[in-house]
Amino acid sequence: MKTHVIEKKNADLFFVEGKGYKARKNLKTQGIFVGDKIVLNEKEGVIEKVLERKNYIIRPPIANLDKMFIVIAPIPKPDFYLVDKLIIFCKVKGIEPTLVVNKTDLMSEKEILGIKNIYSSFLKVVFVSAEKGDVVKLKKEVKGICAFAGQSAVGKSSLINAIFEEAREKVGLLSKKVERGKQTTRVVCLHHLGGKNYLADTAGFSKLDENLLNIEKNEICRYFDEFIEFLPKCEFNSCSHIVEKKCGIKDALKLGKISEQRYNSYVKLFEVLSGKGR
Repeated sequence: MKTHVIEKKNADLFFVEGKGYKARKNLKTQGIFVGDKIVLNEKEGVIEKVLERKNYIIRPPIANLDKMFIVIAPIPKPDFYLVDKLIIFCKVKGIEPTLVVNKTDLMSEKEILGIKNIYSSFLKVVFVSAEKGDVVKLKKEVKGICAFAGQSAVGKSSLINAIFEEAREKVGLLSKKVERGKQTTRVVCLHHLGGKNYLADTAGFSKLDENLLNIEKNEICRYFDEFIEFLPKCEFNSCSHIVEKKCGIKDALKLGKISEQRYNSYVKLFEVLSGKGR
């Protein structure tokens, strides 16, 4: 049985390697996503079966994501709270997160080192410049079905353009102009990068409602990897790591073993899930 990956959806047609197929009526009720692995009846031009998904996301509608590239840049100013929420979202969904820092040509060594110091101990961090065409390291990270996430105008579409420079005609019109603060990508489309590797050009992920994380407030700390080793030093198992006096997390923060930026993300998320903030 040969399986295929849906690369694009247009009305009632699902495209695989540039050819459109319809789905059996019984499959339409369960929903079919770009990224779904399917069994085709090529003779009849229909999808016979949708295989079990490892994950799926409603907005944007995509299935079986293996890796998410969380993109930041010096302009616009990075929203690290969004970054930290997306990292948790990936962990909940079984997606491998990778932090991509674009527009490095506009950054100082101090700025680059600052990001490394915060994230590189627990997360893959790749530094690139779409403007300069410096995306070789990022292209090597495209394994399985991958998607970009991050604020508008950080250069997600520009990165896709740079990666597919040699295959631009095959991919289509990827060279959309990114207007500051505006979302330019409207539909989900997978671009084949060879083998089983695909890169999604998709709208979405520029915001993430905290409730979509589907976790309880007392679980949050366990999604911050660098916090875990300090949890046994808390006096109470129910420690919020905010108001308690004897807290391993707060002690680590004072000693510089946890970044203030990451701790602030934790506090904000805890308060939002507690109904105390937004």
